[in-house]
Amino acid sequence: MRAKRIGWLALATTVTVCSMWIAGCQPQQKTAQKEQPAQATTAAPQDLIQRGKYLVTVAACGECHTPHKMGPNGPEPDETRLLSGHPQDEKVTPPANTPQNWTIMAWRTNTAFFGPWGIAFAANLTPDEETGIGIWDEQMFINAIRSGKHWGAGRDIARIMPWHQYAQMTDDDLKAILAYLKSLPPIKNEVPELIPPSGKNAQ
Repeated sequence: MRAKRIGWLALATTVTVCSMWIAGCQPQQKTAQKEQPAQATTAAPQDLIQRGKYLVTVAACGECHTPHKMGPNGPEPDETRLLSGHPQDEKVTPPANTPQNWTIMAWRTNTAFFGPWGIAFAANLTPDEETGIGIWDEQMFINAIRSGKHWGAGRDIARIMPWHQYAQMTDDDLKAILAYLKSLPPIKNEVPELIPPSGKNAQ
C-alpha cells in the first residue's frame, strides 16, 4: 500500500514539474516573438522610392529628361512620356547660324541642346532594359554621377548635364533616386547618341 502511495506521489510530482516547465517556456516564446519586429532596421522600399521622387523633383530632372509639348500657356512637360528622354522620332538639326554671344540653344522639346559639345540629348531614365536604365545597378549609377561618364565608364557626359552638382549628393541620395527611376513605367525610346560639333544632323 505504501509503495502505491509513493508511486502515485512520484507521478503527480513529475506531472506538476512538467506543467511548470511548459508554462515557464510559453512566456519566453511570446517575448521572443514580440522582440522580433524591433530587429528590422531597413527602410521600407516605398520610403526609399518617395525619397527618390522628392530628390528628382527638386533637382528638376524632368525639365530636361521629360519631353515638352505646347500647352495653353506655352511649353509644358508631357507627363505621358515622363523622364523618357529625347523622343526618338524627333529629328534635330543644328542651327544654321548661332546668335552672337549665345553658346547654348534648346530644341522645342527641351530634350536636345546645342552648344560647344555639339548636340546632346537627354537620356531615357525609365527602366526599359533596351533603351533606358533597366539594367543599371546602384554602383553603375553612382559611378556615372560621380565621374561624369556615360555608364560610369564610357564617354564624357555633356556639360549641359549638371552632374558636377549632382555628384555632391550622398550615396544614399543617389540610391534613392535610382530606386524611384526603377519604379517608373518603362518607356521604349531610343535616344540618339551625342553629335559632336562637326556633326551635320541627327540621323
